[in-house]
Amino acid sequence: MTRSPSGPAALHAVALTPREALLFEAGIKLGGLFHQYVGIPVSPGTAGALARSIERAVGLQPYVESVRIRLRPQRAGPTGPGRFAYRYLTAEMIEARVTLVEGSLRVTAELTYRRDLRYPLMRVLGLARVRGRRSSAVGGATRSARRAGRTSGRRGPRTARSAG
Repeated sequence: MTRSPSGPAALHAVALTPREALLFEAGIKLGGLFHQYVGIPVSPGTAGALARSIERAVGLQPYVESVRIRLRPQRAGPTGPGRFAYRYLTAEMIEARVTLVEGSLRVTAELTYRRDLRYPLMRVLGLARVRGRRSSAVGGATRSARRAGRTSGRRGPRTARSAG
């Protein structure tokens, strides 16, 4: 008897292994993060709060175990003086790491700006089997949400329309 795929593999129109589907999800999280937030105003004084907000938003998505964002506005050069002393968030400023878990698989991926390539590169840092894990597709708290004493509040599977 053939088992139908569950988790992120069940969302795709083509047959993907759970490993391929979780890697795809990691890429979607990082790509979405990058394209959604580039251009938002940021200063050295607001970078930490913005990073925590991005962590919490990404942590709401399926399969996310943890998110770590570091924003470095100083990489864009000095800001002017006064009330409007900020820059727009650029690729050079973002360092992001996500860890996703589904069933017994854990994927860690990062987004960092590579000066040598002049490009924000996304890459897989780790892929491992996790023993004794149950599915954590939804409802898991990210590290930043646990620090704040909150979880995502989601229970039950998401539809393909809301996944990713």
